[in-house]
Amino acid sequence: MARNRKTSADRRRERTLAPKLIGVGVLLGVVPLLFSHTLLAAGLRPLAPIGLLLLATGCALLWWQFKQQRQGTSVVVSFEKPTASKRSPLAAVPRPSADRTRPTSDHVDNTEPHKGGATRIDPTAWGPAVFDVIEWRRFEALIETLFAQAGFETKSQSHGADEGIDIWLYSRSQPGPPVSLVQCKHWQGKRVGVDKVRELRGVMAAKNVTRGQFATTSSFTADAAAFAKENGINLLDVQALLALIGKRSAEQQAALLAVALEGEYWRATCVKCGTKIVERSPRSGGSAFWGCPKFPKCKTTMPMRAALAQ
Repeated sequence: MARNRKTSADRRRERTLAPKLIGVGVLLGVVPLLFSHTLLAAGLRPLAPIGLLLLATGCALLWWQFKQQRQGTSVVVSFEKPTASKRSPLAAVPRPSADRTRPTSDHVDNTEPHKGGATRIDPTAWGPAVFDVIEWRRFEALIETLFAQAGFETKSQSHGADEGIDIWLYSRSQPGPPVSLVQCKHWQGKRVGVDKVRELRGVMAAKNVTRGQFATTSSFTADAAAFAKENGINLLDVQALLALIGKRSAEQQAALLAVALEGEYWRATCVKCGTKIVERSPRSGGSAFWGCPKFPKCKTTMPMRAALAQ
């Protein structure tokens, strides 16, 4: 099932809670002490202990939010100023989980446990193999986490119509409209053409956003790269993504790997209803395919990819 994520509006409300607690605490706890001879102070004096408690809580929450923001900021894209962090070699990142094996199938895009009992070994370090085994929803969740680590507020949806945008990025320091839009394509063996990059540019123009990000597990054509360079779009293929991940701290890299390999990372998600797809066989015979378990209410189908090399 899709993960529940906080929107930027939820995070803004959390950030305003501490100042509100402090304000109420000052009114109820400090005012009666400073203006003890006034009628207002006399009326508020019984509430002074509660006010002092709210004041202390608000100050503690404000300190905690400041500490969390400092710990969560790092580098992703060139138009956000990076912060320094301790680095570690990309290949040295262990997966937090002790479980190193998962059921596998003959197909990459990926399925239920193999009937023959074969197992797939979880990747234990960052490399191209991670992008080969994860399904599209895990890829989008990974990209969103990567930008969140860079200090952005993020907003996404797990399935359904998305206006051609998978992730919306907002500035934490200047709340308001999105500062960048992210499109993700989980493709293998097919390069992203200029037409897809033009579609992203069209949405950017409609939303009055000047910066865009296009992430893919594949690569880009020369025309797509040229168009992106001229139109403020940052292209992120596998090598570019690995380079960004390599600039993260060891803890952040481990967190990103855990997001990529969360749950049934090998089995694809229905793009319309967000449930994990299942293997189907045509009644008239032929090759198996992936289908939504909610059929006939949802008729989404997906082809199976080529077999993984064992």
